[in-house]
Amino acid sequence: YLLDGDRVRRGLSQELGDDAAARRENGRRVGEVAALFADAGRIAIVALISPYRAGRAAAREAAGPERFIEVHIATPLAECERRDPRGLYKKARQGEITEFTGIDSPYEAPLDPDLRIDTRQESVQGAIEGIHACLAAKGILT
Repeated sequence: YLLDGDRVRRGLSQELGDDAAARRENGRRVGEVAALFADAGRIAIVALISPYRAGRAAAREAAGPERFIEVHIATPLAECERRDPRGLYKKARQGEITEFTGIDSPYEAPLDPDLRIDTRQESVQGAIEGIHACLAAKGILT
């Protein structure tokens, strides 16, 4: 099941702001939901910006390290801005949005993710194959 960050923010975490504490809480909630899916024998793909290493470590702990893979979509800020379909980076640069990751809020890149995907170089199919290989290596998929 895909736990999409935007959808989670509109539902489960709708009352949270964008400050560091709210981002930590959002990550904690999503990690707990993903752990529930794992307990049910399902795979949860969590697609959200998780800007803090400590938050990702907490999600790993909630799911259980043997059931968690961290995939870092390694895309430089300039490329994120170039691809931005909703114009959010532009709004952040203009001060219309504050606490925006990579602009006026930090992003702590993973030091040792299970998989790093550079979307400038990797095809969608290659990324899928890499994720599948990580899941298979942990015994999550056969």
